[in-house]
Amino acid sequence: MRLIHPLDALAEARPKLFPFVPVAFGAGIGSYFALGQEPRVAVLLGLTAVAALALAAWWSGAERWQPVAMLILMMAAGLLWAAGRAHHVAAPVLGWRYYGPVEGRIVGIDRSGSDQTRLTLDQVVLENVSPERTPARVRVSLHGDQDFIDPVPGMTVILTGHLSPPGYPAEPGGFDFSRHAWFERLGAIGYTRTPVLALEPPQGMDLAILSLRLGIADAVRDRVPGDAGAFAAAILTGDRSAIPNKVLDDLRASNLAHLLAISGLHMGLLTGFIFAALRYGFALIPMLALRVNSKKLAAALALAAGGFYLVLSGGNVATERAFVMVAVMLGAVLADRQAVSLRSVAIAAMIVLILRPEALISAGFQMSFAATTALVAIFQHVGPLTRRLPQWGAPVVSLVLASAVAGFATAPFSAAHFGRLSDYGLLANLMSVPLMGTLIIPCAVLAAVLAPLGLAALPLRAMELGTAWILHVAQTVAGWDGAVRAVVTPPGAVLPLLALGALWLILWPGRARWGGIAGVVAALALWSQAERPDLLISDSGGLLGVMTPNGRALSKASGETFAATSWLENDGDLGTVADAHARWPASIDIAGWEVAHFTGRGAVDRAVAACVPGRLVIASQPVPDPGTGCWIIDPDLLGRTGTLALHDHGDRLEIRTARAPRERLWHRGTAPAVLPPDYFSRNARLKLSSTGLIK
Repeated sequence: MRLIHPLDALAEARPKLFPFVPVAFGAGIGSYFALGQEPRVAVLLGLTAVAALALAAWWSGAERWQPVAMLILMMAAGLLWAAGRAHHVAAPVLGWRYYGPVEGRIVGIDRSGSDQTRLTLDQVVLENVSPERTPARVRVSLHGDQDFIDPVPGMTVILTGHLSPPGYPAEPGGFDFSRHAWFERLGAIGYTRTPVLALEPPQGMDLAILSLRLGIADAVRDRVPGDAGAFAAAILTGDRSAIPNKVLDDLRASNLAHLLAISGLHMGLLTGFIFAALRYGFALIPMLALRVNSKKLAAALALAAGGFYLVLSGGNVATERAFVMVAVMLGAVLADRQAVSLRSVAIAAMIVLILRPEALISAGFQMSFAATTALVAIFQHVGPLTRRLPQWGAPVVSLVLASAVAGFATAPFSAAHFGRLSDYGLLANLMSVPLMGTLIIPCAVLAAVLAPLGLAALPLRAMELGTAWILHVAQTVAGWDGAVRAVVTPPGAVLPLLALGALWLILWPGRARWGGIAGVVAALALWSQAERPDLLISDSGGLLGVMTPNGRALSKASGETFAATSWLENDGDLGTVADAHARWPASIDIAGWEVAHFTGRGAVDRAVAACVPGRLVIASQPVPDPGTGCWIIDPDLLGRTGTLALHDHGDRLEIRTARAPRERLWHRGTAPAVLPPDYFSRNARLKLSSTGLIK
C-alpha cells in the first residue's frame, strides 16, 4: 500500500477545502480578541509580511504547499482585519462619572433589564465636555414619570442624567461589556429620573422608512392587541419595545426566543414563501412562463423583498447576517448553482466576518451558523432518504429532524453564553415553528399586500391566532418543573475547541474527519472540569460571593444586582439573589486567611480595628494600611483590578482580575490591573504568575 504524504493528500483535497477559508479567517479574528494586550505596530507589520509571503506561496508556490499557504494567509488576514476594524470604530469613551444635561438624537429604543424604556442617543452634547471627549453614542434608561413625550427615532431630546463608562466584566473571564460597547461606538451608559423633553422633531435619518416602520408596528398593535400584537410587531418590524420582560423570560425558558429575533428563520421563511408563491404564480401565466426564466425572476424578486425586510426591520446585526445568508443562496439560484450547500454557507460566513469581524464572538453568529452548517450537512445525507417516505410523512420527519439537529447544534453555544438549557425546547419548537412557516409569515405577506386596499384585518387576525398560540406554548412550557437547567460557564478554551472539532467532523472530505470527534470530546471533558472561584469580590468592594457546599452565598440580598445574578448564572445556579444571601455563612476562611467584610457607616474604623495578621480585610471604602500585617482589599485596589476572583488551592491562593493586565483599545483611559510594588512582599503567600494573573 503506497503511503501518501500529508501535503500531497491536502493538495488533492483542495477543491473541497473552500469551507475551511472562513474557519481560518475566523481563527485569526478569534486570536485577536484572545490577546492579552493590544498588538503593537511592529507585530501588525510582521503579520502583514507573513500574509504577503503566504499570498505569494499560494499564488505561485508548489501545489502541495498551497493549502497550507492559504491557511496561514487567512489566519493572518483575520487578525489584521479584526485589529483594523477595532481601530476604525474608535470613538471617545467617557472616563469619569457624569451628572448633568444630556442632549442627543434618538437612534434606538428598547427595554432595560429592569423593564424600563431605554434610549440610545447620538449627536451627543454634554455640559462642559469638549466635542473630542464626548462619546459618539450614549444609552440612557428612563425612570420615573416619562409621559411628557412619545420618543421616536430621529427626535432630538434633552434630559438630566447620570452617565458612566461602559462596565467591565462582572467577573474575570466574563462577558466584557466594554468591548461590546466599543464596537457599538457606545461611550457611556446611564439613567435619568427626570422627564425627557423633546428639543427638535425627528430629522437627519431616513424618515420615510422610519415612519413606515413605526406606522406598521403601531397598526399591528392596534389591530392585534396585547402581547400577541407586540410579538407580531416585533417579528415584522424588529420593534420589541412593547414586549414585557415576563414574556421574554418565558420565551427564553422554552427556547423560543429565537422566534422573536428577525434572523435566518424569518428571512428564510419570508423569502422562501415569496419565491415559491411567485414561481408557481408565474407558471399559471403561460405567456410569462414561456418567455422568461420564472425561477430566476422569482429569486430576484424574493431577494428584493428580503432587502426591503432588512431595511424595514432596522438593519440590526442578526437581520443583516440573515440577509447575507439568504442573498448568497438566492444568488446561487441566479447563477445556476446549488442554492443550499456548505460552500454557500461558507461564503455567507465570510461576508459576515468581513463586514463585522466582532460578530464571531457573539452568541447570535455562533448559534446561527452552527445550526445552518449542521442542517445543511445532515440533509445532504438524509434528504434523499426522506423523499422515499409517503408524501404526508416527509414534511413531518423533516420538521422533527430539523428541530432536533438545530437544537442539538446550538445547545452548547446557548449553554455557554447564557448558562441555561431548555429541557423541553425541542417540544416547544415542534409546537410553534410550523406555525411560523405555514401561518404567521404567509399571513404577514398577505397583510402587506392587502393593506393598501384596506383588507389587512383578516390576515392579521390569523397572525394573532398564531402568535397567541406561540406565547401560550412559551408560558406553559416555561412553567413546567425542570423546564430550565442551569449550566456552569465553561473555560475559555471550550467553545473554540468544540467548534473546531465539529467543523473538522463536518467539513473534512476524507476519513480523517472522524478525528474531529476527539476535539469535541476534549472540549466537553474540559467543560466538565470547570472550576468556579471560591470567593468573588465586586469592583466596589460592597458585594462578596463565597462558594459553600450549598452553592454560592452572597453578602447582601439587594444592590449590585447585575454582578450578583451574573455570578449565580455562571455558577449554574438557578437560585435568586435572596436565596443566595440566605446561605451566607457565619465565618469565611480562604487558603488560611480569615475573611472580614465591612460596608456602610464606620466601615473604615471597623476595618482598621480588625486588621490583624492572617486576616483578609475587604471594605467598600478606602482603608489606610495600619501596618499590622493584615491583607487589605479596598476600592483603591479594586479600581485598578476590577472584580477579583480568588481560587483556594490549599497551599496557595490564586487571584484573577477582571481587568486585563495590559491595555486593550476598549480599556483605554483606565488603569491596568497592576498592584503596588510592595504588595507581594507584604503577603508572602501571594505570587505574580507569568501569564499576568495574580497569584
